[in-house]
Amino acid sequence: MQLTFLGTGAAMVTGERFQTGVVINDGDRRVLVDCGSGVLHRLEQSGIGYESIDTILLTHHHLDHVADLFPLMKARWLAGEGSLEVVGPPATMTLIERLFDAHAYMQDRLELTVREIEPGSHEVGGFTVEAVETIHSLYCLAYRFDDLVVLSGDTEPSDAVVSLADGVPVLVHECAFPDDVEVSNHTRPTELGALLRSVDVGRVYLTHFYPHCSGREASMRDAVRHEWDGDVRIAEDLLTISVAPVEG
Repeated sequence: MQLTFLGTGAAMVTGERFQTGVVINDGDRRVLVDCGSGVLHRLEQSGIGYESIDTILLTHHHLDHVADLFPLMKARWLAGEGSLEVVGPPATMTLIERLFDAHAYMQDRLELTVREIEPGSHEVGGFTVEAVETIHSLYCLAYRFDDLVVLSGDTEPSDAVVSLADGVPVLVHECAFPDDVEVSNHTRPTELGALLRSVDVGRVYLTHFYPHCSGREASMRDAVRHEWDGDVRIAEDLLTISVAPVEG
């Protein structure tokens, strides 16, 4: 399995980090998780291409996770791609319908399937996906793919989200602000490190950085390591990693 970070930023973007988007790819199976502003460009820059994206899985509906959804749909239509599946938490259908209300010319341009999911086990794009609810200002889901990768979505420190990652080789977890920024709805590095002590995870990639983190990513990584003696890395836009099952 491969994971490509398309956007590792947040609602307040920086020049180096676009908004949220990650591609999970394993042979003929491919899912784009979230589609924030800049993801359409990153798909082309990565060589993956929007033509190859048949399934989009949304964690939640904040703009920095959905802003490029309709631009991607229009690009696929213009490229002659016929279909797309959008999967997400409750109200995903309402989101799509309201976007069509604002862009009526896009009606019927694609064979569009919209599916809403709740916490539990699901099939998405050929992957087995386990979902749990996060702690956020808007209903949000974290996802575990084929017992290999967990994506946290947006969340305050959550035992349920970190427990979802127990036994996986890779956890991608938001770390939106440094420890000295008072914040709700997101996780800071020391908080994440304390949670990680209770689970067995191979590697952790920090992502979803606000501008407050610029130039401080290394110290944030070290703050996680101070609490958890594990492999902690910084996600960057266009970074691709390989994920294999843990041996033994």
